[in-house]
Amino acid sequence: MSGGEGVPRGVPGGASGPLGFVGLGAMGAPMVRRLLAAGHRVLVHDVNPAAVAAAVSRGAAARDSPAAVAAEAPAVLVSLPTPAVVQQVALGARGLREGLDGGGAMRIYVDLSTTGAQMAQQVAAGLAPQGVVALDAPVSGGVAGAEAGSLSVMAAGERAAFDAMRPVLEAIGSNTVFVGEAVGLGQTLKLVNNLLAATTWAAACEALAMGAKAGLDPELMVSVINRSSGRSFPTERFAAGPVLSRRFDFGFRMELMAKDMRLALQEAEALGLVMPTSRAAQTLYGLAMAGGGATEDVTALARLTEGWAGVEIADPRRNEG
Repeated sequence: MSGGEGVPRGVPGGASGPLGFVGLGAMGAPMVRRLLAAGHRVLVHDVNPAAVAAAVSRGAAARDSPAAVAAEAPAVLVSLPTPAVVQQVALGARGLREGLDGGGAMRIYVDLSTTGAQMAQQVAAGLAPQGVVALDAPVSGGVAGAEAGSLSVMAAGERAAFDAMRPVLEAIGSNTVFVGEAVGLGQTLKLVNNLLAATTWAAACEALAMGAKAGLDPELMVSVINRSSGRSFPTERFAAGPVLSRRFDFGFRMELMAKDMRLALQEAEALGLVMPTSRAAQTLYGLAMAGGGATEDVTALARLTEGWAGVEIADPRRNEG
């Protein structure tokens, strides 16, 4: 399709039909709340009944399968944890594609998950024969960004579909960018971003443990770093709050960060790249998960280097008052 062919009029919601949204996890649930607050009608589905009930209490309408969502919603967004789940929801039994049998409504599919370019291309190819345009539009900014509507959205696919969906995407992401028309480019940009964040965080955990072992006040150390050349998103958002407070509550599981690293390094390998620094960082995540940290917050990676150093990267004043 080109020049807007097949892109349904009014697809951002309103008289022509509601939006669909599949996946009400840590990121999906607040994104749905942002869409509802912006005035969109939203049909939702999730395997967790409590998550569905919470969305319905905010004004969403529940459907019992992705197929049922696709049957009614001209545009469907998904926010899911792994490539395998995305494939099942989009192309599997009772999935979105099945909902198009008999003239279902879905004409635009938007994947907000981090799945890699290969899966984005596979799903796009699987939906195209039914007249569906696929956008890969992974997001970055964490749960706080999803709640505030300040996510970065990196969208790729047919430009006309992106233009039709832009008001929807801007309701969840104040930094919404069009990466290009080649399906998968949004996924690649997201993987580059997450690989950099994950590798930086691994290095930060080692450096902060070193400073604490040498006798630096951890709170002072992090404060100075975040006003100096060593600052980064991980030192500002992982170390300064979740680690120093010992809450470890950024809101992104370590196994998901490790999944993103794996996908990124698979793409790098396909490009003939070696990536020794990133692979060394990947080893730290593997060790942390082998020790039981897979379902812990990504900020808990600091516990690994703390254990090696025999220290805590903790604010010494956190229990005062």
